[in-house]
Amino acid sequence: MENIKKYAGVAVLLVALGGIVLLANAAQSRHSSVEPQTQLQASVDIPVSWGDLGAQLVVLGVIDKTKFGALYASRPDLANDLQQLAYGTTTGDLIITSDNAGLVLNLLWAFGLANKNPILEDKTQMMNPAYGGANSFASTGGWTLSKGDAMTHYDKHALVQLTAAEQATVDRVAANIYRPCCDNPTHFPDCNHGMAMLGLLELMAKAGVSEPDMYRYALRVQALWFPQQYATIERYLKSRGSSLATADPKEILGKQYSSASGFAAIQAQVQPQGGSGAQCSV
Repeated sequence: MENIKKYAGVAVLLVALGGIVLLANAAQSRHSSVEPQTQLQASVDIPVSWGDLGAQLVVLGVIDKTKFGALYASRPDLANDLQQLAYGTTTGDLIITSDNAGLVLNLLWAFGLANKNPILEDKTQMMNPAYGGANSFASTGGWTLSKGDAMTHYDKHALVQLTAAEQATVDRVAANIYRPCCDNPTHFPDCNHGMAMLGLLELMAKAGVSEPDMYRYALRVQALWFPQQYATIERYLKSRGSSLATADPKEILGKQYSSASGFAAIQAQVQPQGGSGAQCSV
């Protein structure tokens, strides 16, 4: 429990120091690292409908259009994606690329935070009084792009509601997906990546994506959100005759590989190539 509290506190500090600004600028230097891309770090076509969820989030005030637009003012390359995903309506699948990964992360973060879901009400995790309340995490305190306080929207809006079976699927998968910036699973979405992944899992469950495919798509997305870390994991796997493309996605997304502590152990066994630990901002 102490580790959970420690990582949550660090996440809040990182966002308070300006992590949200990095979300807009990350894609500009997404390949500046000496780490190579993995086979998974190309665009991923996820069979879910985003539709007008971005526009709904704007109307509800979860996203302040002025603040959100200002965040991407220096990214004219994202103007079309911004207009469609944040303000308009999309048709077809949700496509995430190395260019728009940060934008989609922010949109899924806002959706995951605002959409009503039992995981956000879990009194042993997000709502545990021992952690100072749900507002003390990076995924909540760090969301400064809403109208009013982020907690006025936390778990408040019935945007995409799941059946009992769909929720059970989200619960199972979320408990097994970690991210390299924290030691907590998506079922404890205390940082932006965790909250965004929760939102994505909800969309996939509603779309009827199978559990194996949910893990497969989640790994592709995390490889875009954490390119250096998964390139390091790729090198580790290749040294043992495997790869991200052939390994079991559920295993790779688990604590042994994808948590902060698990990745640190992997990194220690790989010849350094300029990579570093992950933070709760891409």
